[in-house]
Amino acid sequence: MKKAISINLVPPDNTRLANLCGPLDENLRQIEAAFDVTISRRGHTCRIAGATAQARLAAAALEHFHALSGQPLSIDDIQLGLVELTRNKDTLPPAHLSAHGLLTRKADLHGRTVHQAQYLSQIQDHDITFGIGPAGTGKTYLAVACAVDAFERDHVERIVLTRPAVEAGERLGFLPGDLAQKVDPYLRPLYDALYDLMGFDKVARAFEKGHIEIAPLAYMRGRTLNHSFIILDEAQNTTPEQMKMFLTRIGIGAKAVVTGDVTQIDLAKGQRCGLIEARKILAEVRGIAFTDFDASDVVRHPLVARIVSAYEKHGNAKP
Repeated sequence: MKKAISINLVPPDNTRLANLCGPLDENLRQIEAAFDVTISRRGHTCRIAGATAQARLAAAALEHFHALSGQPLSIDDIQLGLVELTRNKDTLPPAHLSAHGLLTRKADLHGRTVHQAQYLSQIQDHDITFGIGPAGTGKTYLAVACAVDAFERDHVERIVLTRPAVEAGERLGFLPGDLAQKVDPYLRPLYDALYDLMGFDKVARAFEKGHIEIAPLAYMRGRTLNHSFIILDEAQNTTPEQMKMFLTRIGIGAKAVVTGDVTQIDLAKGQRCGLIEARKILAEVRGIAFTDFDASDVVRHPLVARIVSAYEKHGNAKP
């Protein structure tokens, strides 16, 4: 059922209203996209058109952000706030979501959904943690944040990043340069997270001193990684043999996080997925934790969650 509702933003304050709306009403457009509604504004009165339930949620979001509009609100503030408003907050106390303070450049970094909070807790409490779910759920970013936190607190001596070198449906051909330059395109998401959480200069110094290391998965056989925080990203593109090899590299004082999305497997046809097999084999092994993310955990542009949901619905509808 569709019905337009109106709300008055009080107390009336033009500065707060400008902070809420953002440049060219960009913040309002973000709220529209998140709830699939249309917002029209005249002065301090907003008219919200759409499905009744969604319009009410959008109205509550407008009032929430208006209460925070004593200072300018960026698109990031709006999008992250929308995640917390729409992702099952009733099932987890807000205090628990922020209970795991991480020592990074992002002072307010915390789990913004139930599964993200669970993921952070499991990484801290287990030596090996698997994060499995769709793009945009924070699997890799939070894993890197935990690695940076452990390194800054001297819980580990180095951070090791690895990822299978499998192209996503493309063939890139010969890549020039040394080993680091050849695997750099595959590890770029991990680099981006490091730069965001530590700063470019600090990351560069850590690489120079060997405190951060790239370790192509194909070249890890025979190694034992002691006192390290190891992240295997895009693990859906590992074979069962590669996954077993990686998991048996874990040494004394080490912690490992494995992330992947089993809906985006780029292995050659006929090859088995190491991540799917590990999920079955290791489900009951004590000391290993699994966090399963879904579309409700997406922390990106509001449209990403709807894109993921649409693909899930399409996949479930196949005969």
